[in-house]
Amino acid sequence: MTVRSIKEAKHWIWVGRVLTEALPYMRHYDGTCFVIKYGGHAMGDAKLAKNFANDIGLLKHAGIDPVVVHGGGPQIGEMLERLKIKSEFVDGLRVTDKATVEIVEMVLSGSINKQIVHAINASGGSAVGLSGKDGALILARKLRRTKRDPDSNIEKILDLGFVGEPEKINPDILNRLADSGIIPVVAPIGAGAKGETYNINADTVAGAIASAVGAARFFLLTDVAGVLDKKGELIAEMTTKKARSLIADGTITGGMIPKVETCIEAVEADVEAAVIMDGRVPHAMLLEIFTAHGVGTLIREG
Repeated sequence: MTVRSIKEAKHWIWVGRVLTEALPYMRHYDGTCFVIKYGGHAMGDAKLAKNFANDIGLLKHAGIDPVVVHGGGPQIGEMLERLKIKSEFVDGLRVTDKATVEIVEMVLSGSINKQIVHAINASGGSAVGLSGKDGALILARKLRRTKRDPDSNIEKILDLGFVGEPEKINPDILNRLADSGIIPVVAPIGAGAKGETYNINADTVAGAIASAVGAARFFLLTDVAGVLDKKGELIAEMTTKKARSLIADGTITGGMIPKVETCIEAVEADVEAAVIMDGRVPHAMLLEIFTAHGVGTLIREG
């Protein structure tokens, strides 16, 4: 046997082991729904974007119904800058006036959404782009936040404009698409009771949809490995109770807090488990789903 054939044999033996390990997980998740929030640097990297599209198509072929919810903050910022529309942030949320929300909708429901749809279709999947306005998917309400003035110690209501939060999710259109073999790709735009357009945080939308469809898994693809302990080591798994305690003692800080809180809410609303993982790792979702080792931080109820 030549050196090359020995290497090839070892490779295919390894592939066989991977497939054998994956089979029980495929059986377990057959017929279930996964909700995936897709964003961060992975969305802007052409190779990672192609890998993501391939992985989503594979999930569908494996009998899983994926729902993709995407963000697009950097792309929105670039377009606003190009159009010379000023934009500011308060506590990490973009203040969104009428002119800004029109641009937000155009970028999210237009170029970004269609790029993801095209990538999945090009990989052999069948995807359709939606916003929360389609099929009355997301009924939204104005997000209200308060901030305490450090000088007077008086709480003030922040007006963020057309920034919203989900009031009700109607998953009927998602179920119809899944039954038809189609993968929904959702832009985080919602409609208010009076027809207003609201810009909604993509993590929040993904968590709300995961709860509404009773997803087996809710994935948050980020730019970090997952939740880290105080030594900077990855926490592979934790309960909702442990997650709350890590927020309380300052282990979980900054932008990770709302992500973990979104996962807690989803899990407590009957989502089997939520996973925060690094979307820059090639095939991270497949490693998490179909291997015993997993990737990222998994949060379960308890």
